[in-house]
Amino acid sequence: MMPLFTKLLLLFFSFSYAVSALADKSRFDATKLSRVMPIIAVKGNQFINEEGKTFTFRGMSIADPDKLVTEGRWNKRIFEELASWGANTVRLPIHPVAWRKQGKEQYLALIDEAIIWANELNMYVIVDWHSIGYLTKGLFPKPDYETNTEETIDFWKTIAHRYKGVSTVALYELFNEPSNLALDVEVNWNEWKHFNEQLIDIIYDQDKQVIPLVAGFDWAYDLTPIKESPINRPGIGYVSHPYPQKAGMKQLPKRTYFDRWEKSWGYVAEKYPVVTTEIGWVKEGGFGAHIPVLNDGEYGPIIMEYLDDKGISWIGWAFDPLWSPVMIKNWDFEPSEQGKFFKKVLLEKQ
Repeated sequence: MMPLFTKLLLLFFSFSYAVSALADKSRFDATKLSRVMPIIAVKGNQFINEEGKTFTFRGMSIADPDKLVTEGRWNKRIFEELASWGANTVRLPIHPVAWRKQGKEQYLALIDEAIIWANELNMYVIVDWHSIGYLTKGLFPKPDYETNTEETIDFWKTIAHRYKGVSTVALYELFNEPSNLALDVEVNWNEWKHFNEQLIDIIYDQDKQVIPLVAGFDWAYDLTPIKESPINRPGIGYVSHPYPQKAGMKQLPKRTYFDRWEKSWGYVAEKYPVVTTEIGWVKEGGFGAHIPVLNDGEYGPIIMEYLDDKGISWIGWAFDPLWSPVMIKNWDFEPSEQGKFFKKVLLEKQ
């Protein structure tokens, strides 16, 4: 007969093994990747690769994977087309409502697929918690964007744990577009800064390799508070969404754009890495035309010149025929006006 101590010992090890197996299932299976992509890190105001050379993220934001699944469009073909345009990065905008609708496990399976496809095509991935509003006060413009601090913390804890050490997943965009949606509510940078630092600590507790990205107020346009009170964590970058009319409602001379961008967000690139994770335009009367993206097309060359001069990474919005400003007109991937421009730029930068 087996001694009681031995039985207990076997039971303990069996339980430990079962727990380990369950824990393993909560992590991404990196054996499914085609390659180990170079780790991108922060050095001063630059992103650098493992050889110490400057790396610039350039690419597109696709639609929310949940939307694409619903439409029967979620497949590798989107990623293949992006790669053929010359993109080295794909951004995944994950709406809180879609995260809840799919459920954690099913949505993680979609992100897994995106990472596998991007990796095979030598593209990095940005995971974006795609909410809009003033989170700490519970202000959101639409139900799609509604979340809370508990859900946001749990999302990043889950993501950071699952993709720890997966170099293809280079950037975590902590909150898409922070904004004051009510004139009688005053935004508080110190409050927002503290919450972002809390998220970064949670992420770094799991994975110190990934790069968190922090956005400022005014729909992720305004980074002026960084001058006096930057995020007090190492290895991070900042985000701006400098759509054309954020600098002024009317078309502006190039020098005026440059001056206003520099004052509002561009100056940050002198000390820290910056990624404009949404840029784009559409002509007035064009499909999906709305403020603040209206422009006759001069914006494209002007913003590219500014970003190149500053060494700022960029992601175009959006590689989808319905989410405006659109990069493609249809699912034959026919480029829109801005799509033709950005495709040409991407191919030239390869």
